Parts: sequence; structure tokens; C-alpha cells
Amino acid sequence: MNKMASAGFILYSLVGLSTSTRAAEITLSSSVPTNAVELFRMPSSPVELFNGRDFTGWTFCMRSNADPVLAWTVTNGVIHCSGKPSGYLRTTQAYHNYSLTVEWRFVKVAPKADNTGILVHMQPPDNVWPPCVQIQGKHGNQGDLIFMAGAEAKEHRGKDAKTPVAKNGPSNENPVGEWDTVKTVCDGNRVKVWVNGKLMNEATECSVTYGAIGFQSEGGEFEIRKVLLEPLK
Repeated sequence: MNKMASAGFILYSLVGLSTSTRAAEITLSSSVPTNAVELFRMPSSPVELFNGRDFTGWTFCMRSNADPVLAWTVTNGVIHCSGKPSGYLRTTQAYHNYSLTVEWRFVKVAPKADNTGILVHMQPPDNVWPPCVQIQGKHGNQGDLIFMAGAEAKEHRGKDAKTPVAKNGPSNENPVGEWDTVKTVCDGNRVKVWVNGKLMNEATECSVTYGAIGFQSEGGEFEIRKVLLEPLK
């Protein structure tokens, strides 16, 4: 574990998980040993992190302690995010070494109302925003990688915190209103991202290598219908 992650971890309260299909509960604190990754008991088969009904297995962090329901609801089997207020939805479980497939779409976009992101390796304590790797979800920029709140990678070192590692080539997103599939593979200290089957980015020597998985409420109105986690073999 890197020094920042060791100092930052205080607690993940893991609730609503079935040990037959999901990882067992773990508690992480500032005294976690350097082999903390060995404490994880990853699921042995693919797991749908969103059950299609409610937010079981998820929790929220909203700016100014705003009511999460203002941003996050489940309707007709999909997660709907209004984009306001700012904050995030995250898993109560921490994960490492996995493939994550997300199917999502923008309901509509407008200037300064076209942004979101997938957050991986999220580190506690909850804060807007925590140390993590963001797979940029902004319309037209899906596949950029942003290293937040001190998280780093080989390809980003020396860059300003607001400067992403740019995606490979033009956007491969579908038009607004159509579903996009974003696949993220977190393998050790590497993060690779595909958008609709096209490899868009890769980061190596990431300073954070495990943590919660989340989604940003950051202006864009969007929906999520699938969050599939597959452990790497």
C-alpha cells in the first residue's frame, strides 16, 4: 500500500452484501498492514453491483450534506442522476483486480450540464472529491483519465491536477440518448478503459490500486442500467 492510501483509510462500513455472491466484509483503518490487499475476499464469479431495484450495497456523499434523493433515484430498473447537487454514489464494498462494465447514457446535455464520471479505487474518508481514478464521463471526453485529490500514475506525473491523461483519439461515444458501454479493467496498478469496444486509455504505476467504485453527480443528467463486476483470474 502506498503511504497516502495507508494514511487515508479509516473505515468502509460494508452493508447489504450477500456472502454467497459478494466479498465478505472487511474493515480498513489507518493501521492496515502493507499486505492489506490480502484482506480482500473477492467474489469468485461475476456480480451485478446494481440490483435493478434500489441502492442496496451503495451509499452517498453529497456536497454540503445535501439530500441524496435530489440527485439519485431508481426508476423502471435504472439509476437516474439529475446531475445536481454535486456528489457521488459509491459501493459500500472495496474491490481490487477486476473488470467493470457500465452501461449508461445521457438523458440530455447542455452547456455546463454534460459531466459525470466513473470513480475507481476510491479512498476514504468520504469527501467531494476523494483520492481516486476517474474515468471521465463528460460528453465527448469519455475515456480521459483524471487523477483526483493526490492520486497519481506514471502517465500523469508532472501534470496539473486538473489535466487529464487524454484518451487515444476521437470520442467513441454514441449520440446523446443512446446507451454507451464503458469497460474498465483494474489490474494491479494498471487501469485500462474501453468505450463501446474501443481501447481509449491506459494508466500504469497508479498510486491507488483498490477501493470503492462510484459515480459522480456533476451536472449531467444520465442513467445507469448495468454495473457488472468480474474478478480477474
